[in-house]
Amino acid sequence: MFFWEVPHRSEVAHNKGFTYYVDMNVTLSLDEKLVKEVRKIAVEQDTTLTGLVRAYLEQVAAEHGSERKRRDLELLNQTFDRFQAGLHYGKRNWRRADLYHRKSQ
Repeated sequence: MFFWEVPHRSEVAHNKGFTYYVDMNVTLSLDEKLVKEVRKIAVEQDTTLTGLVRAYLEQVAAEHGSERKRRDLELLNQTFDRFQAGLHYGKRNWRRADLYHRKSQ
């Protein structure tokens, strides 16, 4: 999937029980030649320069979020591994039936 194929999703804001969509305008300083080239690409993709920038930023945010989740999961697994390595249960010297026998007495 290319970055310009990511669907547009406006953020939803809530104010006193009413839901409305919020788009933030951002001003960028870009080289004129670059803007012309990207506009040509946008026309070829049946979108706008703004649409391309929006899709790219959404892709960057999504990739960052998934990378962060992966890193958090890896750290959690490392913590579990260290915890398990530090546990020493000892030799099992009981049977399951013994547990039930003790409980019924």
